[in-house]
Amino acid sequence: MIISVASGKGGTGKTTVAVNLALSIPNAQLLDCDVEEPNSHIFIKPNIDNTSPVFIPVPEIDESLCDYCGRCQEVCEYNAIAVLKGAILVFPELCHGCGACSYLCPRKAIKEVNREIGVAETGTKGNLQFGHGRLNIGEAMSPPLIKAVREYSNPVRTVIIDVPPGTSCPVISSIKGSDFCVLVTEPTPFGLNDLILAVEVLRKLDIPFGVVINRSDLGNKDTYEYCAKEKIPIMMEIPFKKEIAVLYSTGIAFTEQMPEYKKEFLGMYKNILTKVKKP
Repeated sequence: MIISVASGKGGTGKTTVAVNLALSIPNAQLLDCDVEEPNSHIFIKPNIDNTSPVFIPVPEIDESLCDYCGRCQEVCEYNAIAVLKGAILVFPELCHGCGACSYLCPRKAIKEVNREIGVAETGTKGNLQFGHGRLNIGEAMSPPLIKAVREYSNPVRTVIIDVPPGTSCPVISSIKGSDFCVLVTEPTPFGLNDLILAVEVLRKLDIPFGVVINRSDLGNKDTYEYCAKEKIPIMMEIPFKKEIAVLYSTGIAFTEQMPEYKKEFLGMYKNILTKVKKP
């Protein structure tokens, strides 16, 4: 089973929930797909035993064969190729690696070469399997690296995916195919606004979901009222506690020092099992 942990905005406690959930249930695997700024490893402290570079194919032009017809520029949806008079410019950072330019070039003047965009790493911490990706600094294309991280999913384990914040392409790449999604929010106007956006995404993808309210004793009741109105289950509440904040700031998963919360995360996991639709 795949459980993704997402949020409409950053800073709501998404990684906190993903890490502590993974540490609280049996036979788990944690995949950190927030490849632009992965931080689950800070709390897990895994022993990394495999590091693999991740590439995307980008076009390389053989101008001795090219007649500058402009077909490659026409088919590129991302403006990664510009055909000028007697010259072609390729912008690798804009290329999505779809291969349309090389496939449709009438002169077969384009071949694809690999460009490294980051690395995927896997390891273990005790019985917990772990994986994450690290996007190279300055790269704008994270979905191919997210896909590479997700290829490490272990089908015989419960896979917990730490999803990037927001509702854009990296989020879709991370949550697609999940059996259930936990949306982490906070009871504030900003938290509610971005929760609403995330709910719309999950409903379009037809993925069952529930909400965890972090720092639940701050803010107002608007988030609770929204969930009640939309019939969205509140799976768990995490209070605003100094002890949790101190442990977080020192890179310690709070369930390791506050074992009573392991029972709450395990209870949420069992609740998720009842909501997952299996064929």
